[in-house]
Amino acid sequence: MAFEAILEEVDQLHNVSTRLEGLAELHAPVSDALLRIAGNVRSTATILAVLVATKLHSADGNAFSGST
Repeated sequence: MAFEAILEEVDQLHNVSTRLEGLAELHAPVSDALLRIAGNVRSTATILAVLVATKLHSADGNAFSGST
């Protein structure tokens, strides 16, 4: 299902964010920028996950069963 693929990408985005945070610890000259980017990536992943969650449920609260 397409939603599962999107949620896999959400996980990947969280992993990217974590790796960027790790790089920020190693590279002081660019740490502020890397932390800012990591936060933006994590926020984007969260918004994407919320979007998927809202699309999975129809207005009456039942699981969405159609295609997008």
